[in-house]
Amino acid sequence: MRNKIFTLLLISAIGLVSCRKGKIEQNIKQYDESQIQNYISANGITGLKKDTSGGDTTGIHYKIILPGNTALGPLDYPDQVSFVFTLRSMDGKYVSSDTIQNHMEDYLGHLTSDALPYGLQLSIKNLVKYKGASARLLIPSHLAYGVSGYGSGSSQNANTKIAGNQCLDYYVHVIDNYKTYDEQVIHNNYDVSTYIKKESVLYPGNFYYYKILTPGTGASPITAAGSFTATYTGSLLNGTVFDGANNGDNISAPLIVSSLVPGVQEALQNNVVVGTKISIIIPSTLGYANTTSGTIPTNSVLRFTFVIVTVTP
Repeated sequence: MRNKIFTLLLISAIGLVSCRKGKIEQNIKQYDESQIQNYISANGITGLKKDTSGGDTTGIHYKIILPGNTALGPLDYPDQVSFVFTLRSMDGKYVSSDTIQNHMEDYLGHLTSDALPYGLQLSIKNLVKYKGASARLLIPSHLAYGVSGYGSGSSQNANTKIAGNQCLDYYVHVIDNYKTYDEQVIHNNYDVSTYIKKESVLYPGNFYYYKILTPGTGASPITAAGSFTATYTGSLLNGTVFDGANNGDNISAPLIVSSLVPGVQEALQNNVVVGTKISIIIPSTLGYANTTSGTIPTNSVLRFTFVIVTVTP
């Protein structure tokens, strides 16, 4: 009897092993490729190439939209790079599509330290390559955020966390010239047809826009050496308010003109008096440039609305 039981157990074990050997399990690269191919098919995406820059494939699929300024030479890891991007996880649960908000500037070799995927860093170096270039990139999860994903909370809630093993759909545009790019952003996102366009005195070649919404009644204009109080709001061109503490009836403490960002300084000087309501749009070069200030992303176009309460020349 014991021999029969042992024989049956042995046959069962052999059967289980045979079943395991017959089952083909995907490794992570194969899983990612399957996920990407399904995404391409479901979304009718065409014209993509597969990255073979290292002699083999990384699993990144890409399409160059603009070739960029090849005369400047290809980007390398020690180079400073500025770009805007959009991002979508392939399950559709994480979408970040605002290029006004999604700005980045750092050394190319440091992008992974900024919590960006290695696949994006690799793609900018090997595929996008040049300043002024833009591309669509499908990045496999093993070159993105891996099994852990990225963010906080539940990946079941929209736009809180990228789930584990999610491949990513990126659009990226590397900035060549911020003067030109900011002009495009202003005209694409705001109607400045009734604004006055003026070249900066402090930074020639850079232009700001202003419009007097309500003429003032005071006699003394704001000067470079003066100060003033006001109610005001600062916002990005997507409507995000980054400075709203002194809007409405909440009058600011005295503001020293020379302490303001260059575009605001120049727009206010000799254009406004007590009672003036003015709208100002300034490029990033006349704002905070490539620094981040509070919730203002690096290299951001800014819009301000001021109502002048008092002026001290």
